[in-house]
Amino acid sequence: MALPTPFHEVLAPLCESYAWKEWAGYHAVKHFEHCHEREYQAFRHSVGLIDLMPLYKYRVSGADARKFLSFVLVRDVHKVKPGRVVYTCWCDDNGHVMDDGTVMCVNDNEFYLTAAVPSYSWLHRTNINFDVKIEDITEDYAILGVQGPFSRELLTNIGSSKAQDLRFFGFIEEQIQGVKTIVSRTGYTGDLGYELWVAPQDVKRFWDIIHPETELLGGRVCGLDALDITRVEAGFIMNGVDYISANECIIDARKSTPYEIGLGWSVRLDRDTFMGQDALIAANKKGPEWKTVGIEYDWEAYEKLFSKLGLPPELSTSAWRSSIPIYDSNRYQIGYATSGTWSPILKKNIAIATIQADYKYSTVHVEAKVEHQRKTVPAKIVDMPFFNPERKKA
Repeated sequence: MALPTPFHEVLAPLCESYAWKEWAGYHAVKHFEHCHEREYQAFRHSVGLIDLMPLYKYRVSGADARKFLSFVLVRDVHKVKPGRVVYTCWCDDNGHVMDDGTVMCVNDNEFYLTAAVPSYSWLHRTNINFDVKIEDITEDYAILGVQGPFSRELLTNIGSSKAQDLRFFGFIEEQIQGVKTIVSRTGYTGDLGYELWVAPQDVKRFWDIIHPETELLGGRVCGLDALDITRVEAGFIMNGVDYISANECIIDARKSTPYEIGLGWSVRLDRDTFMGQDALIAANKKGPEWKTVGIEYDWEAYEKLFSKLGLPPELSTSAWRSSIPIYDSNRYQIGYATSGTWSPILKKNIAIATIQADYKYSTVHVEAKVEHQRKTVPAKIVDMPFFNPERKKA
């Protein structure tokens, strides 16, 4: 049975749609109104608030904290300075990705790790003779996402004295109107944004501080449907959607290396021993079998598929998460799309896709159903992120 998050008391009265879903064992709102349109616009044009409590969170502390995390992650955590956050993934002994998340360096002996799937047991199993303490702190912190072009202004308005100068992927601890808060300049929208960590007992008080100021800026509370569109626009992959955790794969063919899901840049091979190192060295030398790319549908061709039958083009009202075949010009399947959406801000039909790494052309053909018939529409391969405003890192 799903549990309410600490934000549930303040969010439930605002959820006019009664559209809830289960996320990592917690109740989460899909959209607050009858659809997510205004919530998406808040993320992209003002500021949106979203409950991120269900993220799994772990504290790793002790004399060997850096050494341990450098062993279990593909990044060299020895190089992460206090007050900085890094994005990374972690692999099994065979170099297959188990999950991805962020690492926050509090000090030389203390780090916070976020994850999409439960990782407490795995962290303990890999702790062999390391002087570290591993704690599940998921319920110790409620996280509120504050995302959008007005997010910095919002934090300044509620009394944050440090957010104005906080660099991209940095974090600080401060008191905001008496509420102890961790402020990290991170997020899942690919825009200017922050994530605020507060104690569950402070949630109601903090909400009364931040929500009225959000509305004054034209912002609003947002659900997961709007977030899902923005994360596709940002080109962010999702565990269980764009790749499958090695722990969850029934067959080896479903497993992925970091090089196959666009995370090869995060792997540091030339260093002390770490999980999956030998397998990743071999995989890097051999080259990946698959690659993750962005694709943009040819809109005119897509429109013609429907107009031939006297129909307007059919678009999903929200981001989709399903496997859609992708072909070359000879109708030979070369991959599949895993996440996609109509992007309101880009006015494009976009998707994240996995295709054969040796495919050398710039155009693919994506399957599309028109009146129960399987057709294909041309699409071009593009770099991700699809949406990448300067303000994100400014």
